[in-house]
Amino acid sequence: MWSLQNLLFIICIALICVTSTAAVIHVSGYEGRDVNVSCSYGEGYESYEKYLCRNDCGNSDVLITTTKAKKNKYSIYDDKKRRVFTTTLSDLSSVDAGKYWCGVTRTGKDTYTEVRLEVEPDSCCDRSTNIQSYEGGSVSISCSYESEDQNNLKYICRGKQPSTCLQQALITSDNTQNAQFRLTDDKESRKFTVNITSLTQEDSGSYLCGVHRNTGLDVFSAAELEVKDVPHFTILIYVVPAILVVLLILTFFLVMVHKNKCNRVPGDGVTVNINTLNTAEAGVKMNIYDIEDYVDMASLRPQDMSHDDDTGKDKSVYQNFTTTEDIDSQIYANHSS
Repeated sequence: MWSLQNLLFIICIALICVTSTAAVIHVSGYEGRDVNVSCSYGEGYESYEKYLCRNDCGNSDVLITTTKAKKNKYSIYDDKKRRVFTTTLSDLSSVDAGKYWCGVTRTGKDTYTEVRLEVEPDSCCDRSTNIQSYEGGSVSISCSYESEDQNNLKYICRGKQPSTCLQQALITSDNTQNAQFRLTDDKESRKFTVNITSLTQEDSGSYLCGVHRNTGLDVFSAAELEVKDVPHFTILIYVVPAILVVLLILTFFLVMVHKNKCNRVPGDGVTVNINTLNTAEAGVKMNIYDIEDYVDMASLRPQDMSHDDDTGKDKSVYQNFTTTEDIDSQIYANHSS
């Protein structure tokens, strides 16, 4: 019976000595980084000692107090105007995750506020989207988010470390455009898109899309961008049509020059009517036939003349034939010219 009374007394003492507020403070941090645990207290307790502890908050569980502002990986600061004291935990590791207590020393009983610390690896993510493009071109990286994050800050950074992503953001939804990057947020489809222009191979690498949250850690998705050299066939697509256009222009020019030459008489360059040439040729042929008839008539005259006369006649006939041949040569020479 006595043991039961002792047990009840101990429980009552525990309930009196350790009281906590209904709300639990949730804090998150990344391995290797720092995290701040901020706890408020009531008016009138500005001069009281504050501390951070773990487990049951025994003497050995107290990590740091305001009477000694720095100890090991812990430091503490009391903002008495705001009535908030903040404990900083440095170089976090997975063993730092768990339950803590913010305590305020008082006469008779201390007040406590429960703190839950989560520690995550400073890397992201298990899955990523692979994107490829070419030098000088552009690329779009699309990032989805939850409906409760519609009005939250969106951003993108390079690398795989979430802890420094916001500080090293290339562009944010508060500043949607700069020289190379442009961010558009489609709240209906819950997706924001970052367009990157004037790509170079230096733009290749890892990117993180981030959505800021007021409580807890920001939410991220990952993308891997590969920027390739411009392929040779792409160059040919632009060069070959240009060459063809030049060749077509040259061909057209040569055809026109050749056509103009065909319509001109060689020599003085005077244009001649073809019908006129045909008429002149017919007249020349008629003169040739008249001369030939004259020669034939002369050869049929009587041969009772003297030998000397015949000799003279023959010479005249030969001269007529010679004259005819000369005329033919002259005619054909003129015609060919």
